[in-house]
Amino acid sequence: MYASVIAEPGRAVLRQVERPEPAAGQVLLKLEGSGVCASSLPLWEGRQWFDYPQPAGAPGHEGWGRVAALGAGVQGLAVGDRVAALTYRAHAEYDVADVEAVVPLPIELAGVAMPGEPLGCALNIFRRSGIEAGQTVAIVGIGFLGALLTRLAVRAGARVIAISRRPFALEAAREAGAEHVIALDDPWRVAETVGRITGPALCERTIEAVGLQEPLDLATELTGERGRLVIAGYHQDGRRQVDLQKWNWRGIDVVNAHERDPRTYVQGIREAVALMARGELDPAPLFTHRLPLDRLGEALELTRTRPDGFMKAVVTT
Repeated sequence: MYASVIAEPGRAVLRQVERPEPAAGQVLLKLEGSGVCASSLPLWEGRQWFDYPQPAGAPGHEGWGRVAALGAGVQGLAVGDRVAALTYRAHAEYDVADVEAVVPLPIELAGVAMPGEPLGCALNIFRRSGIEAGQTVAIVGIGFLGALLTRLAVRAGARVIAISRRPFALEAAREAGAEHVIALDDPWRVAETVGRITGPALCERTIEAVGLQEPLDLATELTGERGRLVIAGYHQDGRRQVDLQKWNWRGIDVVNAHERDPRTYVQGIREAVALMARGELDPAPLFTHRLPLDRLGEALELTRTRPDGFMKAVVTT
């Protein structure tokens, strides 16, 4: 099979490698495509703790496709079934997955791109946010995740204030139903603007979806007394400082919404599939860039530089 290999920082190559075989309790997937995740950027950029070349197909974990073969003992699936799966070398033509990590796709989603892991991540973060009708929710950072969370919060009946540096992202948030959109330039100006919208109560829920210090600080400022600050950004570049005095004084609940239990991820994927099948969630407009497998490096660069018009890239086989 062909697989993309990150040979060294900033360089991905297409190589012909041996196709994996499913062990007992696993399935072999003939992949249609995989999403490109911002969590892969430290590997792409060359942080010192990574080794190169990376295994073929790594670090792809947002794959979907069809079942090509079943390992011993697998039940409930058949060759040819179209599925999303949580796997770890999905930037390739084939990958294997544990049967518990495979989610069948209904006929309503025929032909639809389905990078399950980020969709499941959005549903899990939304659930842990505890968003309810009538609440004011600030979402700091409108990328793919922030845009999905905007849609989910609006669907739940919340008033959403979307905050982002990019005009394109703010327009996406507006289309997703955000009542207010604010350019993230001067954080203190943003905080003042939100205060004028909400009054002294500020926001019942604030979701930080960037993964950097300054947006985390801003999210603290926007969260009202007994509110909930949800950390959805993936913080990968060292330690953070927090205003613990303000967290204490306001009685803020702080939720780190990243999951590590694969079963929870898969449950989120199942929930996303159900919403999409009912027509209540459509992520397709957010897949702004589609590239073939041999252009994975370009897809990762788009993810790193985030040019105007970019929201999320997928690579297809």
